[in-house]
Amino acid sequence: MNAVPQPQAQTESRVLVCDGNEAAAWAVALARVDMVAVYPITPQSSLVEYLAKFVADGRLNAEIVDVEGEHSVLSVLQGAALAGARTYTGTCGPGLAFMFEPYLRTPGLRLPIVMSIVTRDTLTPQSVWGGHQDAMSVRETGWIQLYCESVQEVLDTTIMAYRIAEHRNVMLPVNVCHDGNYLSFGAARVELPAPAEVDRFLPPPAVHWHAALDPERPMAVDPLTGGAGGPGPAMFVRYRKGHCAAMQNALSVIESVHADWHRIIGRRHPALVEPYRMEGADFALVTIGSMSGAAKDAVDAARERGLAVGLVRVKTYRPFPVQALVRALDGVRAIGVVDRSVSFGWNCGPLYQDVLTALQSAAARPATLSFIGGLAGADLTIGHFERAIALTRAQAREGRSGGVIWLNEEDR
Repeated sequence: MNAVPQPQAQTESRVLVCDGNEAAAWAVALARVDMVAVYPITPQSSLVEYLAKFVADGRLNAEIVDVEGEHSVLSVLQGAALAGARTYTGTCGPGLAFMFEPYLRTPGLRLPIVMSIVTRDTLTPQSVWGGHQDAMSVRETGWIQLYCESVQEVLDTTIMAYRIAEHRNVMLPVNVCHDGNYLSFGAARVELPAPAEVDRFLPPPAVHWHAALDPERPMAVDPLTGGAGGPGPAMFVRYRKGHCAAMQNALSVIESVHADWHRIIGRRHPALVEPYRMEGADFALVTIGSMSGAAKDAVDAARERGLAVGLVRVKTYRPFPVQALVRALDGVRAIGVVDRSVSFGWNCGPLYQDVLTALQSAAARPATLSFIGGLAGADLTIGHFERAIALTRAQAREGRSGGVIWLNEEDR
């Protein structure tokens, strides 16, 4: 019987062409995770298929658990993380909804699990296409959320997420969000770092000081608070206060981790927000995710026509980078915020709602406008952003705020 050929070890960085789902899978392999639990769902399915192939080919030395549904996916990983394992999963849309109970529990347990959300619009009407509604709907559950613009950023950010999650001052789960369809299936040139470089950046997990099951050190996990004979609400308050503090600690940790990535790997990505052509800008767009590429092209074209417009892309969405955003937008007279989801309670985009809140601490408050587009996989083109620029410029002239513009409403 012929021996099965083993994959050759990668000793240097190399270039490949892949989509965002494959890039995330490569990142998981380079992070040397111990356990992956998966359940496929569009547009995440190929991501877990790549991971299964990597395990079968020997590129990833990890336990892969194919469970009966997303609720079990995160429940399995909670047990593995409590035993000190480095863990990973990915999901989206209805899958994220199905795992909501353990999803809500994970940050309270302070488990450093990394999970990709391959963003998808929610039901109903029926949709399997990209949008940010799924990830935005869980933005207040205590997970860190990082949004990627490019395939390269998906790969790099997924590796960095482990350094952030496992940091002693954080110890929280991280969602790395990349847009369904546009990044999940969009192929691009990607630089794959050498494993030795990643090992230098990301050492093995050392979380046993926190919450790792050990027969020599018995402990209770998730005790019931309050009630007769219980520890009372003071313990619950202590947990909540510590969780909030860890979220704020994450802001500086995210910045330092990105700086280390640039120093060791040689690639630079924005940590909290990315100002683009903001020098002398009189008004600006605020974007998130893969839409930012087309928005930057529209800003470039507007600058060539003499318009003083810039752009700020939000990379870290939770915790929200209030001070970084306020600094980036300092001096502009109007802001147009573009969302790929809606906040039903406020009749606007959720990013717009957060920007409005952040601007309460600004020295001067610019006029604002909410744009909603890209729902259910709709394209946000340069033309859409040119319209957003024109309307935001008019807001700057008039000095008034308010209003929601639905960018794809007339598209066919």
